[in-house]
Amino acid sequence: MAQNEIAIVADPHFHDITYRPGGGGGSAFRSLADTCASTRVFNESFPALTALLDDIVRRDIRIVVIAGDLSDDGQMSTMATACRLLQRYGDEHGLRFFATPGNHDLYAMHGREHGKLFVNADGSQTLVASDPAAAADGARDVVLTQEMHCAGYPQALAMMKEFGFFRRPDFLHWETPFGTGDDLSERCFDIRSQDGSVATSMVDASYLVEPVEGLWILSIDANVFEPRNGAENLSEEKSYFDSTDAGWNSMLRNKPFILDWMKDVASRAGHLNKRLLTVSHYPLLNPLGDTAEAEAVLLGRTGFVRRSPSPEVEAAAVATGVKVHFSGHLHLNDTRVVRDGEGFAVNIAVPSTVSFPPAYKIASFAGASLNVETAMLSEVAGFDAAFEAYRAEISFSGGDFGDVLESRSYGEFLSRTMAQNVSWRYFEKEWPADLAALMQRVRAEDIGRLPESPPLPAVEIAAAATAQGGAGVRGLDIVADWYRLRAARELAFGVIAPERVLLYRSLAERFAARVWPDWSAQGRLAIFFAIMRNYMDAQPSDRFSVDLESGEVAALPLGRTLLRQTGTA
Repeated sequence: MAQNEIAIVADPHFHDITYRPGGGGGSAFRSLADTCASTRVFNESFPALTALLDDIVRRDIRIVVIAGDLSDDGQMSTMATACRLLQRYGDEHGLRFFATPGNHDLYAMHGREHGKLFVNADGSQTLVASDPAAAADGARDVVLTQEMHCAGYPQALAMMKEFGFFRRPDFLHWETPFGTGDDLSERCFDIRSQDGSVATSMVDASYLVEPVEGLWILSIDANVFEPRNGAENLSEEKSYFDSTDAGWNSMLRNKPFILDWMKDVASRAGHLNKRLLTVSHYPLLNPLGDTAEAEAVLLGRTGFVRRSPSPEVEAAAVATGVKVHFSGHLHLNDTRVVRDGEGFAVNIAVPSTVSFPPAYKIASFAGASLNVETAMLSEVAGFDAAFEAYRAEISFSGGDFGDVLESRSYGEFLSRTMAQNVSWRYFEKEWPADLAALMQRVRAEDIGRLPESPPLPAVEIAAAATAQGGAGVRGLDIVADWYRLRAARELAFGVIAPERVLLYRSLAERFAARVWPDWSAQGRLAIFFAIMRNYMDAQPSDRFSVDLESGEVAALPLGRTLLRQTGTA
């Protein structure tokens, strides 16, 4: 067994492609259109999770921490299959799993309804839903089944009971913020709406466990289900604000007792000489760091900006004394350090195995340091299992998916899917229309002339550009690389050609050499490339060491675990 190594996995979002909920035949494949409009792939999660577990077994690691979102969307049948798969690897290979709940795994106390479109053999789609009121929304037919329902705390935790949420005889120590009892009735707190008019009792699933001598795993349930003002039926999804966007910002207001408990655990770990590994689904520190304000200026309050912890949360995190925290949720590869006086905290954002870059982290304690390696999952057998269904879908309904189906590896598929996200998701959801139109029409050579031109509005430059003419890197390609760098940091250098990296650095320098009006295309592109340069120069997030006494982060030798795939972006 690999001594002292712990695998930290985030957001596997397992979807069972072998079974369509509700029965009745038909494939269990989700559509390519849904994939290209999402921050994650769906069907490919099935072989990816098996490949991930096989890789962990091959490395002889036995302790696996899951930082939330084990399942696609908490659907009953999918969650049950995911739990059985983990239990099988536990039985056959001795893996011990410790999970924290994500926002896709459960919902409040009663759960919520779900409906998903599944591709039929002829390329049409069937809506499979748990809600009788669900509309077909263009699907050929509808199948209603409670197998699509997402469970609430009691039922979801019962399914995941083997993954640390309840006491086991083999644990050397186990506790919760409420004591040493594991009955859910003893692990509740009262939560109120913001105006105080509605109150309810909610489970908190946090726990501390010592699975082997000297190692403490602190799993924080950072989900918050806050009743809405005037909510009448607390069994309905619409009655709550959840933590999808709020994350730790809501924890600070609604679950301050958790931060008090974290401080107590960190203090005891120090006195007892325990190695403390802390995890929650949401980032504890702002992974955008110095770029958060710039991104808000450039694109507005994007999902990343909304989900970033506030300075108040970061200060509270440092005050707990928890030195290192692992997170998921944003499908991001990042290392962030925050200091407050003599204290510090480090957040290690773990990328998802179902989005670019497909990876997980391996942590090991070495004296007063924590060493972290990024393990890539770029090769997955059977990643193309849904490709024939995708071709039928395209034949039936059309749709431009670029070169996605030409992918020769799993890593390549995720990289190309992220490029499709630009047109299918980000331009629509995050970008101002004039700036999106500009980047769809220009090429790198057009952008390269702008630092020497007078300030001009984006619409004027876009109108003069000819997207179909000329050679070179398209604006769409540049934006795709921007998102690759945002998600992967230096790991993106494995798929972005070196000459493109040099081009982006040069453009960043040239735009930064002048002061531009805020309204001008040049001023906005200056922000765009400055953010890009920040991503390229971020803290080490591939192989690095965290000094647990000083908070210093240093790259480890022996090279990078870059994403290797056939061809570059």
